[in-house]
Amino acid sequence: MSYDAYRVFAAIDFGTTFSGFAYAHKSNPKEIIAHDDWQDFTGRFKTPTVIKYDESFNLKYWGFPALAERPSRKRTSCKVKPVERFKLHLGKMENNKSPPQLPKGLDFKKAITDYLREMGKVLKETLKIRWSKLEFYSQVLIVMTIPAEFDIIAIETMRDCAFNAGLIDDKNSRNLKFTTEPEAAAIHCMKVLKEHDVGVGSTFMVVDCGGGTVDLTTRKLLEAEQLSEITERKGEFCGGSYVDEEFLKFLGRKVGQSAIKMLTENHYSQLQYMVQEFCRRVKIPFTGQQKDFTPYDLDLEELCPVIKQYVKGSERNMMEEAEWCVELKFEDVKSMFNPVVAQIIRLIRAQLNENNNCATMLLVGGFSESKYLQARIKQEFNKKVKNISVPTHPMTAIVKGAVQYGLKPTIVSTRVLKWTYGTDVARNWRKGDPPSRKLQGGKIIEFSQLAKRGTEISVDSVVNRIFSPGHMLQDRMGLDMYYTDKNDAKFCDSPGVKLLGNWCIDLPITFSDERAVLFALSFGEIEILATAFNIETGEKYETTFELDI
Repeated sequence: MSYDAYRVFAAIDFGTTFSGFAYAHKSNPKEIIAHDDWQDFTGRFKTPTVIKYDESFNLKYWGFPALAERPSRKRTSCKVKPVERFKLHLGKMENNKSPPQLPKGLDFKKAITDYLREMGKVLKETLKIRWSKLEFYSQVLIVMTIPAEFDIIAIETMRDCAFNAGLIDDKNSRNLKFTTEPEAAAIHCMKVLKEHDVGVGSTFMVVDCGGGTVDLTTRKLLEAEQLSEITERKGEFCGGSYVDEEFLKFLGRKVGQSAIKMLTENHYSQLQYMVQEFCRRVKIPFTGQQKDFTPYDLDLEELCPVIKQYVKGSERNMMEEAEWCVELKFEDVKSMFNPVVAQIIRLIRAQLNENNNCATMLLVGGFSESKYLQARIKQEFNKKVKNISVPTHPMTAIVKGAVQYGLKPTIVSTRVLKWTYGTDVARNWRKGDPPSRKLQGGKIIEFSQLAKRGTEISVDSVVNRIFSPGHMLQDRMGLDMYYTDKNDAKFCDSPGVKLLGNWCIDLPITFSDERAVLFALSFGEIEILATAFNIETGEKYETTFELDI
């Protein structure tokens, strides 16, 4: 579809803890509107990424209405199942971290699809009210933001969920594009750079501190308001929700980890409500300054009455003596922040070590509003980076930047490849090749590199490869695509090499051996794009991508 056909450009920031959308009409591209009217909650740019199901996994509530309510001492059972942080199931988690447990029988892709479907309804209704004759599936381009650490499988899973949620009417629709969260934030922050006298040729870093992930990108400001990516974008699972996990670990040391486990499995709503109160009263106001802190008593009988039935032994004796109150002291809260903040600082330091010419650092995302996090980052890096600041409304930087990217994709000039891509090819076996890999006919199949990790490439660059069918009656041909984070892979089953999927094209049978096909592959976009041509006739083939998931 031609870009001229789009009238409205919308972006969805599907976050770990909060989500939102924004949009703009092409006739007035500078008026980017972040939606702020969520189910009777007005003035909020985002709604919680939370859903509740009944016992049959029919969706009951989503967003603000799905948040846990104050528990009742009389009513301890709850038949609706709250589900949150399900986005984390898309990522590859390390350092002994694991995504949150989902209710038994619920697939994370269903949770994502159900949530996107409800958000899509609000988006469609909002756009219809503003432009009554707008055709959603033909005149709206949607840009979805993803964390920097998502691999290709995660991105294509998001596309599947978006299709099943009704955001696009064709799974391979070009009406859906992706950009990374730090890239979108960098685009939005371009106007902020002027306030810091950052000119053409200067380098800046965006640190996107979200609820689940923290993503970094280092960019150079080019002529004509364009951006190039300087170093490979990085991200880790160390967002604000991991402070909540540290809070639960602290609580587990008071009441016993088994009690927290039983709450998670049987009374998640009460556990969720207690975490909400911790965030509202302790986590959000925390500055890291003793003078600003007031100790907080966590009254478990009031906030989580059902917990008493799960606390046993010495922990029960201590809690009864304390009248079921847990005091949160300054050092307790600081120790909840510190492991998460330390991981963020390590991530920033590693990115700065790859590029020492960073003039400005911009902190965006919901967790960037933490005064303690801001202070620690400035304390660590203020001698190395001249300007460290938080732009106005950091929570909307990503979604607004994604709209700007949709309006003008050429704003991104280059990207640094996060993966090495290749395909399997047969060649003649040579002396020195592993004898065990020698095939009949003296051939060997190896990993043929198409694009290398860490390479800075133009977003419109194309890799061309010519392939031919094996025999004249072959009516279908595929191109297997593999990816790896290694740069020296030799074979498609080498450690770390994974099959991404297969591009398939239908070939007309012409009883001719001259049916060579040119595959034109673009790695500069977030998703890999492929076009195939018959070299002899110039005919363009339709290609479909069959993902290995």
